[in-house]
Amino acid sequence: MPEERIPILLDTDIGTDIDDALCLAYLLQQPRCELIGITTVTGEPDKRAALADALCRAAGKTDIPIHAGVDLPMLSAQRQPLCQQAEALSSVPHREDFRWYTAIEFLRETIRGRPNELTLLAIGPLTNVGLLFAVDPAISKLLKRLVLMCGVFTTQVAGTPTREWNALCDPHATAIVYNAVTQSHLSIGLDVTLRCRMDAQEARRRLRGTPVLEVVGRMAEVWFRSRGQVVFHDPLAAAVIFEPNLCRYQQGRVEVELVSQRLCGTTLWDTGSAEKPHRIALEVDPQRFFERYFSVVGP
Repeated sequence: MPEERIPILLDTDIGTDIDDALCLAYLLQQPRCELIGITTVTGEPDKRAALADALCRAAGKTDIPIHAGVDLPMLSAQRQPLCQQAEALSSVPHREDFRWYTAIEFLRETIRGRPNELTLLAIGPLTNVGLLFAVDPAISKLLKRLVLMCGVFTTQVAGTPTREWNALCDPHATAIVYNAVTQSHLSIGLDVTLRCRMDAQEARRRLRGTPVLEVVGRMAEVWFRSRGQVVFHDPLAAAVIFEPNLCRYQQGRVEVELVSQRLCGTTLWDTGSAEKPHRIALEVDPQRFFERYFSVVGP
């Protein structure tokens, strides 16, 4: 008997780091994923929506709703104004008629239309999700699950920064999201995703053989101009939805620092709190993750 499909909403800043495209490629080809819609966030959200559309078209899935969201953080300075990988759009079919700021209402209507059914996977700055929870506080309880690529919770990997990019780009939205009451709240943090690395040469070899991977490969070439590797941050967050045993987890509470300017956006992990509403990943088996990822997206 086939396993039940999981309905997912994806909120993404595709077009900056290449891992968002790798994540969307996985979701588009994961047979257990019912991709309900895609929303984009941070600078040039319309171009990010166009990139998402290009990948959907390459996968032969032109009926997935895509909405451009908010371009600026709630209160902090913009750290991510440009969608660098939009350069790849010149060589791939895509829509160009995306209107900004339609994402939050789309998320609100979709979640309210399917209460307690949907998983929201957020892999970019949390502006869209934070504003959604702010304008409709009850809606966080109507999600079946909230999965984030966000935060730093331990120091297992040498050299791990104390602040993670998605949390740092909009710390106030991040605080709203972690303070919201949800059915199930899972974070895959930078301290774990940094273990899933691949150098540029190996990535180039693997990112070919299907129409979707060819588009990802074009986007990756923009990324490789300034980076010599890919870290599969967002794909890991997607993969554990379908294969939770890829990681080991811990329950506790996440607090987001907002007072100190130097530490703003730091995600503070507390396992001793009386209430433990948050679950984080503690460990991952990188080899097994890569095997499972490419078994889904590979030719």
